[in-house]
Amino acid sequence: MHILLVHQYFLEDNDGGGSRWNEMARIWVNEGHRVTVLAGMGHYMHATSPIYAGKYFVKKINCDGVKVVRCFVANDSKSIFWRRLWSQFSFVLSAICAGIFYCKDKYDVVLCTSPPLFVGIAGMFIAWKKSIDLILEIRDLWPESAIETGILKNRLFVEAAFGLEKLLYHRAKAINVLTPAFKAALIHKKHVDAHKIWLIPNAADFMIPEKLQSNFDKTAFRKSLGLDERFIIIYVGAHGIANHLVQLIAAAEILRETNAHFMLIGDGPEKAMLITETKRRKLDNVTFLDTVSKAEVFKYILAADAGASVLKKADVFKTVYSNKTFDYFACSKPVLVAIDGISRHLIEEANAGLFVEPENPDDFAKKVLTYLANPTLAALHGSNGYAHAKQHYDRAFLARKYLEYIQNMLQTNSLQDISRN
Repeated sequence: MHILLVHQYFLEDNDGGGSRWNEMARIWVNEGHRVTVLAGMGHYMHATSPIYAGKYFVKKINCDGVKVVRCFVANDSKSIFWRRLWSQFSFVLSAICAGIFYCKDKYDVVLCTSPPLFVGIAGMFIAWKKSIDLILEIRDLWPESAIETGILKNRLFVEAAFGLEKLLYHRAKAINVLTPAFKAALIHKKHVDAHKIWLIPNAADFMIPEKLQSNFDKTAFRKSLGLDERFIIIYVGAHGIANHLVQLIAAAEILRETNAHFMLIGDGPEKAMLITETKRRKLDNVTFLDTVSKAEVFKYILAADAGASVLKKADVFKTVYSNKTFDYFACSKPVLVAIDGISRHLIEEANAGLFVEPENPDDFAKKVLTYLANPTLAALHGSNGYAHAKQHYDRAFLARKYLEYIQNMLQTNSLQDISRN
């Protein structure tokens, strides 16, 4: 098969951040399929990369043999709604142009992954133009998440967003969701035909950490950080409004006289505020690091003692699996999960960590103290998470299952065409 993937935030080689589709595409290519990606020119944590300044389209083959067409994205501003909206729509327009003029091969299907949901417009148009089916992937319940975090407030835009969502669900031949809660929401609240919904969840990629552990010196790495005697709680990911990382800073203040140390890796619009807040509180048990490559970030996770998965306290986040939880699983780290709902259920089902009430720094500090007092429990939770992910959330297995779904859909379409003729 030749799959055309529309993904605004498909990562560059060796870039840090959410790598679900880099990993999936790598596996699909290794299985003998072809993947072409229409991607933006920036990272989801920050603005357009300067290496693409003055360019509108750049074609390249990445390190995994995936053809990537980078498309123009206007510089955004996370604090200015109109500029952020224009940034997202600029990708929609440039992706449509790239799909028409730069992607002239024969494709079997268009697969469009959101958020932002606007990319579905590009996927829908390209699928229509090439007379092939559209598969829509929902990685976040949008526009609900944008509304509950206060990003989307204007009533007309809210109504337009729900209208676009309904249109895309209708036009998609199949819809993949990442959690059972998403599936239930689409069926019961949005009245989507259950037969067109797939469930391929996020997963753990064991390849990099397993390679690293063969020669990784955890003790030496911790010493290089000056944290060899500390209990390191690591957070990896976006520093945005939805993440509400100030709860970690507040927990660090409560734990300032203990052996606990918080390490936050990543970038986002709230990072400068978090650094300022840490300095204001005169905390020396919090370290901020910029985004690093996926291979590098696994070194930090392997060197840590526990992982933190946190989000703002909002009902919509009760439906999500936190991506970073699976990275912690892959490295056998216990998870402190300050997300209620199915993320909590995942941790408790696997006995792989401790639930923290979201936006409750006192509870977060209490759970850290539990691990400090009982390191054997932390180690048990870490090994349980690894085993659970290996059995149920292995990226390679789920990527092949995704392929089976696509192949079965195409085969069904072919048989239907034959019967009609």
